[in-house]
Amino acid sequence: MNEHTVRTRVGTVVLRPATRDDAPTLHAWLTDPHAAFWAMGDHDLSQVRDYLDALVQDPAQAPWLGTVDGEPAVYVETYDPARVLLDQVHDAAPGDLGMHLLVAPPGDAPRHGFTSALMSAVVRFCLHGLGAARVVVEPDVRNTAIAAKNAAAGFRVLREVDLPGKRAALSVCTRDDFAASPLGDGVDLAPHLRAGADVPDAGTPDTGDAASPMARAHRHLVAKTLAELSHERLLAPRALGDAEADPQDRATWAWFELALDTDHGLVVHRFRAARFALEHWVIDEPSITRTVDGAAADLDALALVVELQPVLAIPDALLATYLEEVSSTLAAGAAKDHAGGPRADELADADLPTVEAAMTEGHPAFVANNGRIGFSLDDYLAYAPERGARTRLVWLAAHRDHTHLALGAGLDEATHLARQITPDEHAAFTERLAARGHDPAAYHLLPVHPWQWQHRVPVTFAADVARGDLVPLGTGADEYQPQQSIRTLLNRTRPGADYVKVALAIQNMGFLRGLSPAYMRVTPQINDWVHDLVAGDPGFAGFEVLREHASIGYTGDVYHRTAAPSAHRKMLAALWRENPTARTAPGERCATMAALLHRDAHGASYATALVRRSGLDARTWLRAYLDVYLRPLVHALLAHDLAFMPHGENLILVLRDHVPVRAYMKDIGEEVAVLGERALPPEVERVRAVVDDTEKALAIFTDVFDGVLRHLAGILAVDGTLPETAFWAEVADVIDTHRAEHPDLRTGVDLRAQRFAHSCLNRLQLRNTLQMVDLTDQSSSLLYAGTLANPARA
Repeated sequence: MNEHTVRTRVGTVVLRPATRDDAPTLHAWLTDPHAAFWAMGDHDLSQVRDYLDALVQDPAQAPWLGTVDGEPAVYVETYDPARVLLDQVHDAAPGDLGMHLLVAPPGDAPRHGFTSALMSAVVRFCLHGLGAARVVVEPDVRNTAIAAKNAAAGFRVLREVDLPGKRAALSVCTRDDFAASPLGDGVDLAPHLRAGADVPDAGTPDTGDAASPMARAHRHLVAKTLAELSHERLLAPRALGDAEADPQDRATWAWFELALDTDHGLVVHRFRAARFALEHWVIDEPSITRTVDGAAADLDALALVVELQPVLAIPDALLATYLEEVSSTLAAGAAKDHAGGPRADELADADLPTVEAAMTEGHPAFVANNGRIGFSLDDYLAYAPERGARTRLVWLAAHRDHTHLALGAGLDEATHLARQITPDEHAAFTERLAARGHDPAAYHLLPVHPWQWQHRVPVTFAADVARGDLVPLGTGADEYQPQQSIRTLLNRTRPGADYVKVALAIQNMGFLRGLSPAYMRVTPQINDWVHDLVAGDPGFAGFEVLREHASIGYTGDVYHRTAAPSAHRKMLAALWRENPTARTAPGERCATMAALLHRDAHGASYATALVRRSGLDARTWLRAYLDVYLRPLVHALLAHDLAFMPHGENLILVLRDHVPVRAYMKDIGEEVAVLGERALPPEVERVRAVVDDTEKALAIFTDVFDGVLRHLAGILAVDGTLPETAFWAEVADVIDTHRAEHPDLRTGVDLRAQRFAHSCLNRLQLRNTLQMVDLTDQSSSLLYAGTLANPARA
C-alpha cells in the first residue's frame, strides 16, 4: 500500500509508508519532551534511521508518516500483536492490529482539535485502510492524555499488563466501537427518525417520495387518523366540489377538507379520498396538505391529535399516554419504511416467518397501533415482529406450591416437557436446581420473554427469587421469532414445534400485554372443547383451531395477595399453541391473514398479488377466501352461539397455488365467547357471555365486516382488482348459501339486516388509553356511534 487519504476538519491527512529518509523529521519529534512516553529522547539521528530500517524490514511491523495538507504531522507504527510485544500478554484474535501513534510537537501555535482529528484519521486508517477487525494499543498507564484520546476513539481497556519499561493499559477498538465514538462517524442508531430527505440506497426502497421515512410515517398516520376517525364519525370532513369518477372504474374520488380552529390558528387539512360501504375512507396519501392560518405546514400526526383533543374528548390525564403510543407508532412506521421489506409479489411466494416480519401495519383500524411503551431502541431491534430477529427464551423454575400447570387432553407433564426442551436442556436445568440446593421435583419450568426477564423478574419479583420460589435457570437452546402478536414466538430451531406465548409487560394498543395465570388455569380445557366442537361439525370444513394445549402461571407473588387485582398479576405466565406449519401438506404455505391488508413500500398490495398469481378471476379467488374465513364464522355463530376474535393476526391462512384452502383460528383461550345459554362443561363456563340476538350479530358485523372485510374491499377496489359491489355481493351469497344449506337452523340472528350498531374501536382507546375494555365484561364496555348500513343487506 502506497498511501491512504482521510479528510478531516483540520485538513487532508495522507498516510504513507515511512522510510529512513524520514529519520530527521522523526528524530526531531522523538527528542521533544511531549514524546517522553516513547522513551527514545536520547536517540541520535543514526539510531532513529536504524530504528526505521529495522521496522521496514520486519514483516510483522510497519512505520507510517502522515501529513496534513502536505506538512508532516503524525507518525504511526502498526504491528502484529501475536508476534510483536504483546505475544505473551494478549490473546490475539484474527484481524487484530497493534498501533502506536506520535503526533508532531504542537509548536508555537497549537491548533484546537488537531490531535483528535489525527487520532480519528489513524484509527480509521487501521480499521478501513488496512482492514483490521480490532486495533490494539498498550499505552503507559501514566499517560492520561493518550488514555483520554483512546477513550474518545472508542478504545475499551481490557486489563493492565506489564511490558518492558511500563505498566500498560491493554485496550482494543472494533469498527463498531470506533463508529459509535466521539471521534468516529457516530452510529446512526435511528436513521429513520431523521427529518431531512433520504437518498435511497440499496437498503432503502425508492418510493418515488423524496421525504424522509419519518415524514412518510407522519403522512401515513395522518391519513389513517383522518380516515378512521371519520369512519367512527368523530370527524366530518367537508366535501369540496363534485366527486370525480375514476376512468378505470376503481373508485369515485372527491376532495375534502377538515378545518380546526385551534389555539395556534386555523389548521386545515385538505385531501383526496374515496368512500366505500360501511363509511370506509381510502385517502390518497400524497394528496394531503396542511396549512396553519393559510401558510403551508408539515403534516404532523402528533399535532393533529392535540388539535383534535376537544373533538375526541381524550381525558387530560391520559392524553400524554395516548400521544406516547402515537409517537411510538410513528417511530415503528418510520423504521419499517426505512427498512423497505419484500415486494408484494415476492411475499406471495414467501414462508410464514417472512410474511410475518414483512407486515407494516399493527392494526387496520387503530390509529395508535404500535405503542409498545416500555421498549427501548435495543428492545425494538431485538423483539419487534417486523425486525424478523431471533431470540431465546429465559427459563425459570417456579415452585409447584405457587404454580399451576394445565395440560390438554392426552398430554402429561413429561410428554409436554419433552416437546418444549431438549434432553440436554432438561439435564442442565435439573443440575442447576440441585446445585443450588433445590429439589428439582418441587418445581415447574416456566419460560419467560427475555425482555420480561430483564425488566421484571429481577426487580418486580426480587423477593420471589430471593426465597427460591422462582429460580433463574438460564437461556434455552431454541431460537424464536416474534410474530405479529408480539407475545407469540415461533420456534425457528425446530420448525413445526409449538408456538410459545409469554407475558410481556409493555403497554400496547390500550392494554398491558400480560397473561393471566387465572385465565391460564382452564385454557387447555377451553381449547379442547372448542377443538372438539369444530372438528365434529362438517359445517366447519376448511376451518380448524390451533389448540393452546398447555399453560402455566405463577401466583406466589405478593401482587396476588392484594385486595384489588392489577396488571402485576399477569406478568409470569405462558402457554404453548399448536404450530400451523406442522399441518401443511406439500405445496401449501401459511400466511397471517393480516397480510391481506398489507401494502409494500411501493404501494402494491399482497391481496392483489395473490389474486394475480393464482390465475383465477378475482371473484372466484374471493369466494375461496370467504369459504374458509367468513362461512365458518357464520356457522359458529348461528349453529353454536360461538364467537371468535377473527381479526387479521388471529387467523393463519393456508395457501395452495396462491389460493386460500384452509384457515387456522388461534388465540382461543382468551378471546372465544359463547353468547347463548347452551350447556357448557364447568371448566368452559368462563367464556359464556349471554347477549341478545342483535348484539350476537355484531360478532360478524363488527369483527368481520367492519374489522376486516371493509379494508380488503377498499384495497381490491382501488387496485382495480374487484369492484366493491361484486365484493359485497359475494359476501351476501356466502350468508345465503349457508342459510340454504342449513334450513333447519333456528336463530334470531339476522346477518342480512338492513343496519347494525356501529361499534367503534378508537373511541374505546381514546376513552381509556390504559385499558380499553373490561375483559371480564366486554359487552358493557363497547361504544357505539349510531348504525351502519349493511353492505350485505337483503
